[in-house]
Amino acid sequence: MSEATRVLLDESRIPRNWYNILADLPAPPPPPLHPGTRQPVGPDDLAPLFPAELIGQEVCTDRFVPIPDGVRDVYRLWRPTPLIRARRLERSLGTPARIYYKYEGGSPSGSHKPNTAVPQAYYNAREGVRRLTTETGAGQWGSSLAFACAQYGLECEVWMVRASYDQKPHRRSLMRVYGATVHASPSPETVSGSKILAEDPDSPGSLGIAISEAVEVAAAAADTRYALGSVLNHVLLHQTVIGEEAIEQLAAFGEVPDLIVGCTGGGSNFAGLVFPFLREKLAGRMDPVIRAVEPEACPSLTRGVYAYDFGDAAGLTPLLKMHTLGHGFVPDPIHAGGLRYHGMSPLISHLYELGLFEAVAKGQTECFEAGLRFARTEGIVPAPEPTHALAETVAEALRCRETGEPKVILTALCGHGHFDLNAYDRHLAGEMEDFALPQERIDTALEELPVT
Repeated sequence: MSEATRVLLDESRIPRNWYNILADLPAPPPPPLHPGTRQPVGPDDLAPLFPAELIGQEVCTDRFVPIPDGVRDVYRLWRPTPLIRARRLERSLGTPARIYYKYEGGSPSGSHKPNTAVPQAYYNAREGVRRLTTETGAGQWGSSLAFACAQYGLECEVWMVRASYDQKPHRRSLMRVYGATVHASPSPETVSGSKILAEDPDSPGSLGIAISEAVEVAAAAADTRYALGSVLNHVLLHQTVIGEEAIEQLAAFGEVPDLIVGCTGGGSNFAGLVFPFLREKLAGRMDPVIRAVEPEACPSLTRGVYAYDFGDAAGLTPLLKMHTLGHGFVPDPIHAGGLRYHGMSPLISHLYELGLFEAVAKGQTECFEAGLRFARTEGIVPAPEPTHALAETVAEALRCRETGEPKVILTALCGHGHFDLNAYDRHLAGEMEDFALPQERIDTALEELPVT
């Protein structure tokens, strides 16, 4: 390990502030609307679900938000995370590009999700909350919140999308190890889940359905609040520790990125890496191309519409102006469960509308091929979600081989795939398929968009 790397992994390098991109945008994003009145939501509307501090962060326009010492103390278990040059991947591709990845898989849950789970549990515990409910797709968020709740003495109840519940049994085991109760969603435990099961007993579930169940339970109990792993402003805010560290680490290597690539589902990993670099780009201090990569089976940015829609399937949440496939859209059961969400973060959707980044969609077989190449060269088995960013990174590096351009490419490896080896088994056996999403399925789901 070089001296520069050793210094940059010292815990004193953990950021002391989260970065709030709302302070630097040329135009503010549209506000969320109350599902009943269609008027902008206020703090009282969100109080049944979130503690006051997180509600304040949702609308805050300060450029920097201090990270409490009680949060940084837990961050020390795995932060700062390493920035690694993928030299072996570069050699295997024969590319002049220099590829760097920010590795978040060393956290307790093996992904970037504890970056927000810890502060959410911290603020709820400080307000006297007893229990947190949540949804989870692939299980990274559920296990992260379960870990965070254990740090602050909170109960945790998780609704896990049925497709992932069946595909990833060890993810739900990890949540239980940390003390959480886990339900397959849709479940008979809630009104919204029971309704879905009555209509389709074999429903694979979706993040929208799981959100409905978790919100329903939280709203019904005075000592319970809801925690969300992506989409909302405060969640993206917490993730900016990734990009803040990466800026300092790249500078130590004397590098400035030409291209930044991140996978997108709800948007938290992408925002965490990209937002601090966007600050630098908006200020004219660097000018990287920024590219989001989403699954072809759930392409909210590249094939969805920018409209107000519910964040959940049952219509319990506020209306969010976002790129959406329709809140009733149920994605095919691809293995990147964390990217199976019908909408995109309103803040990221707004940035996309402003033209501040690009977006592409990838099929899962190309992504798993990139995951195998990365594992066989760099030694880390990636989770299915970041293989989307790796697939585009590989494609760009090969373009550099053709042109001879020595680009600096930065990506986020947001988690390891140790709980996803059954998916790699399917790919190696030739049993994995790409889902060609018919336009009529999107059109049908979009017919149910709420009127605003």
